[in-house]
Amino acid sequence: MSDNTDKKNYELKSDAVEKLVQAENGDVPEFSEEELKKYRSKSRFNLSNTAKVVLLKAWFAGAVCYFILWGLGIYVNSLIDMLFILGIVLGMVTDLLTNNVIRFIEPADGENDKWLMFPKKGMTSFFLNMVYALVLICCVYAFYGMINRAAVWIIGNADTVPLGVEPVLFGVFCMGFDLLFVLCKNTLKRIWRDARNKA
Repeated sequence: MSDNTDKKNYELKSDAVEKLVQAENGDVPEFSEEELKKYRSKSRFNLSNTAKVVLLKAWFAGAVCYFILWGLGIYVNSLIDMLFILGIVLGMVTDLLTNNVIRFIEPADGENDKWLMFPKKGMTSFFLNMVYALVLICCVYAFYGMINRAAVWIIGNADTVPLGVEPVLFGVFCMGFDLLFVLCKNTLKRIWRDARNKA
């Protein structure tokens, strides 16, 4: 019984190999997407592309907070210097790591460019990402200040800092402001494109 099964498997595999050897570029058979999905690896926990981008942006920003703000915080006494260092490092990480990982996970070429402030690679985007990260850091710092002032006003104790800076919320705030600015950029580009097409 097993000899017959082995022989049948061998015939099927050799037949498939023979077809592949004899196939030319134009003779490759087309398969439906449903058929191809049967043979792709599947995981039980699937995240949408949007969720992956949001998590990546928040995670890398949180990592910058952990290694730079928490790591260098005891050595850098000036707040302005620390904000500047944070912005420069966040911009470098965004250009060299975050954006490249987001490009790597995109379903189709260029599909995740809509999530990036500066989608083109190069030295120009490297420096622009650092300037943009400085703006993000200033926004996050101002947002922390607003939250703490509101909390102090509600609590009535001016000697406390209700919300300290830590990596998780820092990453979430950076990601939130980043997505807000990217949305504004994409909206302005769409308005400009529509106006140019109508003209």
